[in-house]
Order: sequence, then structure tokens, then C-alpha cells
Amino acid sequence: MIRVFVVAESAVARAGLESLVRSSGQFEIVGSSADSGAAAELQPDVIVFDGGEPLPDSSAPAVILSGDRDPEWTRDALRLGARAILPRDASREEILAAIEAAAAGLVALDPLGVEALLGPSTRGLPAEAVEPLTPRETEVLQMLAEGEGNKTIAWKLGISEHTVKFHVASIMAKLHASSRTEAATIGIRRGLVLL
Repeated sequence: MIRVFVVAESAVARAGLESLVRSSGQFEIVGSSADSGAAAELQPDVIVFDGGEPLPDSSAPAVILSGDRDPEWTRDALRLGARAILPRDASREEILAAIEAAAAGLVALDPLGVEALLGPSTRGLPAEAVEPLTPRETEVLQMLAEGEGNKTIAWKLGISEHTVKFHVASIMAKLHASSRTEAATIGIRRGLVLL
């Protein structure tokens, strides 16, 4: 069970985040506060922090929900222990996945956060070189990145193997990938795949 402490100035935001975290079943709320100082004595595994300033002051890895896209702020947050920086409108699944990633020592950033850090010249592929994927193609790409075969993907999605092959071919063409592995790698780099 991952022990989570919630920090938010607003009591409503705190209550919402606590409810969201509790809904998972793999996390335990050990406390919440308007400031991160109270977290130190409880020694949580992860702090979920709603806000931009001040950054949380704790040895526990932090998941920060923020509207700030400033590269300098993002670098500072990562240096101070943030392990995930997501927009305030992140989905329930994104927040829960970020908490799990932070507890495992991984870093999770949304695509705009990565772009803010890397800058436009180092994104790998120019934006116009990649066509947008359909929601179904995105699901298939996620499963490819998880190492699933066509038969398993077909079973999980309730579609035929032929349809899976069609989606894989379309994904590879849109991402300009020569293999399934390369497609998954490009998907991860571009933030299309959550790990």
C-alpha cells in the first residue's frame, strides 16, 4: 500500500484529491494539509501537491498539479523532489498513474511539460511529421508498448486480429516507424503512451 499525503491550500481541492486517491484501493491517505511541512513527520511515500508556489519541502517524492509551463520552474521542481508534474485538469487515471510512478522512483511529465523542458528544437520529430492517432490506435499503441501481441490485443479490445494488424500498420505509418518497438518508443517520447 502506497502512503499518500495531500497538500492543497483549498479545503475543497484537498477533499477532492483525497477522494480520488482513496478510490484506487492501492493507496492510503496518511494525512492532508494546506502546507507540506506537516508531511515530514508522517513520512509518506508520495506527496500530492496542488499548486505552483511554494514547492513542497519534503524528502518524499512529489506529484505536482500545476498550470505552470515555465521550463525553469519545472527544472527547479524536479531538483526539489518532484517526480511528476501534471496539469491541474489531469484525469483521474493520469494522477493515479503518476502517484504510482513517483513511488517507484520514476518521473512522469505530461507532453507539454516535456516540451517546456526540451524546447522545440529537441523534440525528436517535427510536429507535422506525425499524424494524430485515433483513440483506438492510441489504445493499441499503449498495448504495444506494454509488449502485448496481436492476439492478446484483439482479445482485450474485443476485435479481430486482422483489425489489430490494420491498426498496427496505421500506427507505424503515422509515426514513421519501421517496427513495433520503434512505434512504441516514438509513442513514449511524444507522450502518447503512459508507462
